[in-house]
Amino acid sequence: MAVNVAALRSQLETALAGRVPAPFSRRSIQPETAPFNIPEMDTLTGGLPQGGLTEICGPSSSGRATLLLSALASRTAQAEACALVDGRDTFDPYSAEAAGVKLERLLWVRCRNIDQCLQTTDLLLQGGGFGLIAIDLSVLAPKTVRYVPLNVWFRFRRAVENTSTILLLLDQESNAGSCASLVLRLGCEPFRWLGPEAQHAPLPANSCACLLDGSQIQVELVRSRLKSATAMHNFQSFARMNEPGRAANFRTKTKWSDFRETVFETK
Repeated sequence: MAVNVAALRSQLETALAGRVPAPFSRRSIQPETAPFNIPEMDTLTGGLPQGGLTEICGPSSSGRATLLLSALASRTAQAEACALVDGRDTFDPYSAEAAGVKLERLLWVRCRNIDQCLQTTDLLLQGGGFGLIAIDLSVLAPKTVRYVPLNVWFRFRRAVENTSTILLLLDQESNAGSCASLVLRLGCEPFRWLGPEAQHAPLPANSCACLLDGSQIQVELVRSRLKSATAMHNFQSFARMNEPGRAANFRTKTKWSDFRETVFETK
């Protein structure tokens, strides 16, 4: 029996009238965003979506920690409480403090395996009150993270909907892409080194000694549900914002302070 689609649609709209306004209309709700505080990243993405899941993936030394610390510094500077679920106890509070993170506003949960990470995230989401919750699984084996069911990421995303909480996931390969509001893939260009002639601090007697000066990080926008003024300037429609291949580069620079030659004496 042929179905009159127009008549069926009219009946549903009438039945839902007063409860669900315009049930067949596409809703375009632009979430609030918070800055990375990295100009190239904010230009590319429009910022971190509040009430959504952001996934940052990439291999080792691709800049994941740089973006994590920048996001934590941005939120704690606004007097927001943040939480970090550390998948393998690799977080360095000294580097975080040097990057501007207010450690007194950060809850650091040190985990030993994927199960502890997921259980801890569940508890933090249920408790609420955090401006940003970061799940750092980037040091765990990719196959371990790959086996996390997709409905777990969907449930986490639903837990932050209609809130101002930013949920940030860091891993080596994208595992929650279809549930995420923003997915970024990172890569790293060759490192920059300072030779002995360019160094201002004394080094041990070694003519080949070099200091790391920094690196250039490449960021690819894999998925985005955001609309930003900059993006709309470059693209004429929202659909084109989701095109793969949009990318940006930014440089990191290592800061060496109070570097002194250390002399060890044996008695």
